[in-house]
Parts: sequence; structure tokens; C-alpha cells
Amino acid sequence: MDIFRAILTNQLLIIPLLTCVLAQIIKVWVDTISHRKFSFRFLVSTGGMPSAHSALVAALATGVGQTLGWNSPEFAMATVFALIVMYDAAGVRQAAGKQARILNQIMDELRNEKFHEERLKELLGHTPFQVLVGLLLGVFSSLFFTPLFAKISY
Repeated sequence: MDIFRAILTNQLLIIPLLTCVLAQIIKVWVDTISHRKFSFRFLVSTGGMPSAHSALVAALATGVGQTLGWNSPEFAMATVFALIVMYDAAGVRQAAGKQARILNQIMDELRNEKFHEERLKELLGHTPFQVLVGLLLGVFSSLFFTPLFAKISY
């Protein structure tokens, strides 16, 4: 039982996860406003505004800096990890989404020729702006929640 309590009171785990959930909720809200229709799909999907991946890793890196020090090796590792995840979200995954869009267009054109493959998921990555907003959400969430969490935990 002490293991579960330690996990559930680990602010470097809980705050980034809560930030990720918050980003997913914001995605649903943004999608509802932009499409004027409520849909739960962004609650469990990748892509969209803001980047939940960026928010999670930014909250983690910020929390590590706040807790263990801005010059600690752990902060350096968390920051490098965050940069890799954000680069991937805006770079590699965005390119994969563009390729999926083109392949879907080709499949649509060939459908009459007995080509019956499933459509590929096009919304995989993020624009640089979506990653930036996720980064800011993660940093501000950690800056806001870490002091509150410390008061609650003790």
C-alpha cells in the first residue's frame, strides 16, 4: 500500500498527467467551438489544439526544475526529453499526417478499382503553434499546481 500512496502523491507524476488531461479537455472545447458541434473524439485522439504531449513533457520538465533545481542533471534530462517529444509532435508526426492525407486522396481516386483499404488517420501531429501552446500550458500548469500540491501533500 505504501507503493500506491507514494505513486499517488508523486507530484512529478500527477501534475504532468493532470496537465495532459486538461489539454485533452481544452481540445474538446476548441473543437466544439470551431466545428459548432460537440464531439468526444479529441478527448482520446492525437493532434489538435493544444498539444497534450507538449503540455505533459513541459509540465514534467518544469516540475523537475522546481523540485530538484534548475541546474540539476534531472532537469537537463527532462528538458532534452521534452524537446525531443515536441520536435517529434511538430515534425515527424505532422509529416506523417500529411502523407496520410495524400495516400487517402489516392485511395479515394482508386476506390472504383476494387481498392478497399481503410482510410489512414490524418490528424497525427501538431502545428508549431499547437506545440507552443501545449508548452506554455505545461509550464504554467506546473508553476501553478506544484506549490498547491506541496501544501496538500504535507
